[in-house]
Amino acid sequence: MEEENEKVHFYFKDVNEIDWDFVALEKWVLSIADAEKKIISEMTYIFCTDEYLHEINVEYLQHDTLTDIITFDLSTDSENFGIEAEIYISIKRVNENADKFQVSLDNEISRVIAHGILHLCGYNDEADEEIATMRGKESFYMQISPLVK
Repeated sequence: MEEENEKVHFYFKDVNEIDWDFVALEKWVLSIADAEKKIISEMTYIFCTDEYLHEINVEYLQHDTLTDIITFDLSTDSENFGIEAEIYISIKRVNENADKFQVSLDNEISRVIAHGILHLCGYNDEADEEIATMRGKESFYMQISPLVK
């Protein structure tokens, strides 16, 4: 799966690997950044357990809660050298959210993947207006996700 030119990487930590078209996923993530006028230098998505993501949440963010995604912007100068980031996604949490919102796992995974890159493109989701903008962007990009059929 790994090639020298890859900018977006996908790993599975303590969860079963899911059979996705990773080349298509990378192209999709890069297309989101491109549409938002950003460049990705290197981005790593790590799909993991609730427990693993909870440990990260407590250790690095001092939040003792479960979450579906945590995004770490590792960029030193994203304007000149592109975005560098690690994005951690809890498969269990995404699965539970898919059930809760009555959507497929692939649909919810697409939303969360888009959510992470949108944060790195400068979108926030604290205030109601920001949340509405974020949800609109997620929905827009999910329409072209290779996972959503």
